[in-house]
Amino acid sequence: MSTRMRSPIIGSEVPVPPEKKMRLEEDTMDESNVTKEDTNDSVPAVPRPSKKALKSAKRKQKRVLPEPYSSEDVLWRDIVALLGDDAVGHALQHGTEWDSPFDFREEVEVEVSTLSSNGDALAHSPASAAPWVIVAPFALPGERIRVRVYRSSRLHSFADLLEVVSPNHDLRDDSRAKCRYFGQCSGCQYQMLSYDTQLGIKRNVVIKAYENFSNLPKETIPDVLPTIASPLQYGYRTKITPHFEAPPKKARKEAESGSASSTDKPSWLKIGFNEIGKRTVLDIEECPIATPVLNAALGPIREDIIKDIWGYKKGVSLLLRDSIEHLPSDISSIPDPEDEKHICVTNHKTTVRERVDSTYFEFPGHSFFQNNNSVLVPLTSYVKDAIFPSSQSSGPTHLVDAYCGSGLFSLMLAPHFDTVAGIELSAESIKSATANAIINRLPQGKCSFLAGDAANIFSTVSHFPPDKTALIIDPPRKGSDEPFIEQLVRFACSTVVYVSCNVHTQARDIGMIIERMEQKGGGRKYVLESLRGFDLFPQTAHVESVAVLRLV
Repeated sequence: MSTRMRSPIIGSEVPVPPEKKMRLEEDTMDESNVTKEDTNDSVPAVPRPSKKALKSAKRKQKRVLPEPYSSEDVLWRDIVALLGDDAVGHALQHGTEWDSPFDFREEVEVEVSTLSSNGDALAHSPASAAPWVIVAPFALPGERIRVRVYRSSRLHSFADLLEVVSPNHDLRDDSRAKCRYFGQCSGCQYQMLSYDTQLGIKRNVVIKAYENFSNLPKETIPDVLPTIASPLQYGYRTKITPHFEAPPKKARKEAESGSASSTDKPSWLKIGFNEIGKRTVLDIEECPIATPVLNAALGPIREDIIKDIWGYKKGVSLLLRDSIEHLPSDISSIPDPEDEKHICVTNHKTTVRERVDSTYFEFPGHSFFQNNNSVLVPLTSYVKDAIFPSSQSSGPTHLVDAYCGSGLFSLMLAPHFDTVAGIELSAESIKSATANAIINRLPQGKCSFLAGDAANIFSTVSHFPPDKTALIIDPPRKGSDEPFIEQLVRFACSTVVYVSCNVHTQARDIGMIIERMEQKGGGRKYVLESLRGFDLFPQTAHVESVAVLRLV
């Protein structure tokens, strides 16, 4: 049986040429394979490899392809698109795809060609070097930048941005940035851009995701609609999780000996978020994309940590969540937002309360709930309108909400359906969703919530009429799985709305749904009616995506 390897460009398997197979075998040889019996008077002993050779061999053994649909895989697709199939194929054929033209910490000046889907700048290596891509943060297309390489991978190297030598003033305006840590903190990528430009970039991410991962013919993919903006571009994030490390041993010994101050903030203590391109924490005193309530609470929380730092034996990840203090006594009377007091919840077991339009939600602090409350009315309204287009005289009467969480889509859309069924793997989330239906005084029996694997959801709604049923899918980043998609195809509901925080796994799943229905639908098929991004995280590279499938 021939040795096989994944194709670096399209992800399939291709036979390994004999010379490449030999090279792979040589790369993985280890001196431990040589025994005393292998050496005799006529055959000289194999010389002991140098430390450099062993280090190189170890490095080669770590060379693995990125996990499909991971951020590394998404970046690889962007790198292939920039270099071109010919240049990539040439490097693979000659085994040079790992041979970086740059040394560790080498400084180089390059011009940015494009942005990756992850928000980083991509630049061709200088003409004097082999085809290679430099990946750097906080730079924009058309800019000439000076960078320092800190790590190399397959046909690309990661680098720190040292200087924007020639800014692109058509795109960049650094005065737009409202965060003093922008350029150091890894949380935001786009604060120097106008908001319209950010929305356009995110639309392009959706376009590329379906080109690269859906496996659909180009003519079956509709034009991606403009990205829906967030009503708030700053002060929107309702949850942040700063972290810090425990005192180092040396610092702890100094404190115990009395040579360190017990009240001042130690220089080694950083309370905040990851620093870009490093494994260190950047000290953060405020986060402008977080709500004012969270920023007001962050200062006193930091002071308490500084005061008690010597009591921590290990690092801590903090939780700060914006919550309504308490529900109104009469939920039918919605208070003015100015009169609705908010607090910061820091205990992961404490109940968090949010209001979306006139619907209230309660859930534990550690549970998932969308972190940008301001965009949830536009998002849920868009999903409702997709299910009930104005061109149709009548629509679905039943709703199935897969991955329903605390009931966001189920409860927001319940008034438009006769019956709603939500399913969620987490029993705790089902408990919250059921309680939220009661809080919002939904008629008994209108909404039912079941704890279980989404792959078994359709057995619980087998009595729903498929031609009058709409399905909402809102899975985690890994997307759905094949058993779920197989059941979806067999059930064949009239409308599917797929909401995703990872457009790349969404594209994969949408392609699979369409393909399986064509194979097993008995003449019926799903048509990808629309695609649209939603900006749940302004100033960052992240984009949510909504895809609508209609059975015809």
